[in-house]
Amino acid sequence: MKDDFYKYQAQTTPYAPGIEISSAKGNYIYDKSGKKYLDMVAGVSALPLGHCHPAVVKAIKQQVDQYMHVMVYGEYAQEPAVLLCKKLASLLPAPLETTYLVNSGTEAIEAAIKLARKVTGKSQIIAMRNAYHGNTLGSLSLMDFEERKAPFRPLLPGISHINFNCLQDLKKINKNTAAVIIESIQGGAGFKIPHKIWAQELSKRCKATNTLLIIDEIQPGIGRTGSMFYFTQLDIVPDIVVTGKGLAGGLPIGALTASREHMSQLSNSPILGHITTFGGHPVIAAAALATLQEVENGGYLSEMLDKELRFRESLTHKNIKEVRGKGLMLIALLPDDKFTTQIVEECRNRGVIFFLLLFEKRAIRITPPYTITNSEIEFACKTLIEVTENFYYN
Repeated sequence: MKDDFYKYQAQTTPYAPGIEISSAKGNYIYDKSGKKYLDMVAGVSALPLGHCHPAVVKAIKQQVDQYMHVMVYGEYAQEPAVLLCKKLASLLPAPLETTYLVNSGTEAIEAAIKLARKVTGKSQIIAMRNAYHGNTLGSLSLMDFEERKAPFRPLLPGISHINFNCLQDLKKINKNTAAVIIESIQGGAGFKIPHKIWAQELSKRCKATNTLLIIDEIQPGIGRTGSMFYFTQLDIVPDIVVTGKGLAGGLPIGALTASREHMSQLSNSPILGHITTFGGHPVIAAAALATLQEVENGGYLSEMLDKELRFRESLTHKNIKEVRGKGLMLIALLPDDKFTTQIVEECRNRGVIFFLLLFEKRAIRITPPYTITNSEIEFACKTLIEVTENFYYN
């Protein structure tokens, strides 16, 4: 199968390991040789409850037996999607009560850009330097990494960038700005956390200039930081919040939530201002509802910070310069970027799956399922430290 994988399936890098997957259950992935791997990545934060969680699988199977796709988004009232949107409203602060369901995080970002321009009548968008919001053309336009953007130009016009956590740069938000978009924790940049005062001043500046604040919770959201959405720890309320990744427990989904007043702008002048065939798919919506209920009621949030502490304590070592992030959205920062890829590969050879980050080349990604146990944390950290010692032997 590996030969066919490389020949017939388009690759994103020349270095994909091509592990032949046999099954996945809980916190483990199994290959066709029977080898098991402790998953410390969780599908890049897309599996908050691990692989094939019983509550999610049950919801999927029950919905498949009732109906699957019946009509494009927003035409028929389908119970799984309605209940999911209602549940999100209950978890978010007012006035964030109306949700548009789409197929991925990057599609939700695209829709959020459109909504901000429609609501404000303005076109300028301000994003953060070192931001990552996806790879479709609009989302890519929000990035300031020219090496990744140059081959695909021309991109979306009217985008400018300011520095994350820089109070001085907030002055660049003005009456011509339609929206400012931030990740509640910067992912690709190395899991950088916003200063609370900066976030609050950003919110004030947006209100003063009639600028919408869009917060990307695609990776930090759905409980990964110890609260259902990280922005609530900053004591701010955005105009639009975007979710995805872990929302559906392993199935593809994206969502943007705003006030009912703002969201209604997509339904008129013109009608079908945003449209999707499979957004709000009943099977995926059922999985998402089950995921939210389990994350909320399963005791995971109260354990999150304790598990974070265990990682931090277990990764105290001269070769780990910093453990950065929040909850179970963490990175181990190496002394340099000489061996990052090789360390990830060797850990995988030893049965522990870590991963890389987009911009911060010294980082080892640690985003396990919330179901990770203390003994699994200790094993994973011990493996990582042993492997780094082999590369930084001096």
